Amino acid sequence: MGELLLNERETGKGRLVSVCDAELIGETFENGELSLTVNADFYEGEVADEEAIVGSLAKCSVANIVGTEAVELAIEHGFVDEENVLDIDGTRHAQLLMM
Repeated sequence: MGELLLNERETGKGRLVSVCDAELIGETFENGELSLTVNADFYEGEVADEEAIVGSLAKCSVANIVGTEAVELAIEHGFVDEENVLDIDGTRHAQLLMM
């Protein structure tokens, strides 16, 4: 498994978590009118292991997850359903909203 980055922020509406495959920082993916930039200001965080990421996703209000490995981890642990994952120009993206 490659390195995964975890960023957690407390907002007025709860904890916002971003998880991404580290090598995607700074990349832009496009698919028709859909564009996704893996902006360092938003996605860059601490290198984290599976346990830390799963624990963070379990406590978040909202999460943005980018990259094949990051999304697979979220699916494997039941946070994201495969049918809700977007494939954008060779990478995967999922959003999680806990209600």
